[in-house]
Amino acid sequence: MKRKRCDMEETTKKKKMTEIGSAIEELSVLSIAKTTIVTTETEATNIINLPLKPLLSFCKLIVQVLDKIGPRMAVLRQDIDQNIQRLETMWETDPIVYSNLVEILSKEAKEGSSKKLKSCSRAAVWLIRAMDFTLALLQRLVKDMSQNMQQAVEESYNLTIKPWHGWISCAAFKVALKLVPNNKTFINVLAGKDESHQMVQDDIRSLIALLIPLLSQLHSILVRLLLLLLSRTEKRDTVLCIYIFVISFDLCL
Repeated sequence: MKRKRCDMEETTKKKKMTEIGSAIEELSVLSIAKTTIVTTETEATNIINLPLKPLLSFCKLIVQVLDKIGPRMAVLRQDIDQNIQRLETMWETDPIVYSNLVEILSKEAKEGSSKKLKSCSRAAVWLIRAMDFTLALLQRLVKDMSQNMQQAVEESYNLTIKPWHGWISCAAFKVALKLVPNNKTFINVLAGKDESHQMVQDDIRSLIALLIPLLSQLHSILVRLLLLLLSRTEKRDTVLCIYIFVISFDLCL
C-alpha cells in the first residue's frame, strides 16, 4: 500500500513538472551520457558519444518555452520543429547506428554532404543556435528578473540568431517582438503551481549550469568535424579553408 502511494506521488510530481524542470531532467541525463569518450588514433569519427534522442527531447522543450513567450515566436518555433524532425528521420532509419549525434555528423562530413541545404549537419547547427538563444535569454532573465522582457528577447536574438537570418525572418521576428509578454507574465507561465518567482529563478540557474557545458561540447564537436571536413578538401590553402569554414556553415562560435 505504501509503495503504491509512493508511485502515485511520483506520477503526480511528473504531471506537475514545469518545462524548466523537465529541461533540467533531460539535460541531467544527457550530461552523464555525453561523457563517454571514445579514444582512437584513427579519424576523429567518434570523438564523443552524444545521445541524439535526449538532445532532441530537450530541443522540444525549448519549443514549449518559446510558446510561453508568445505564439508569434513561430518564426523560431517552425525552424526548430523542422530541424528536430530531420534528425529524428535519420535516427529512425537505424536507431542503433544513429543513436549518436556525432556519428551522423561524421557520416555526412565523410560523404561531403554536410553543406547540403537539408543535411542533418545544418539541422544540428540551427538547433545549437536555438539553444544559444535560449541560454542568452535565460542568463539575462536570471541576472535581472525585473528587466524588460522585450528587450531581453531582442538582445538574445541579435546576439545568437539574427546574424544568420535572412531579411524576411528578421522582419517576422520584429513583428513578433511587439507581442512579447512582460517579464512577470512570462515568469508566471513558467512557474508551476505554488512555485514562487525565487523558485523559478533557482530552476533557471540550475538549467543554465547544465546548458553551458553542453553547448561548449557541441561547439567543440562541430569545430572538430569541420576540421575533418577541411582536411578532406583538395586545396589546403589556409585562407580558403577559413573561407569554407565561415561560409559553408555560417557558424557562430
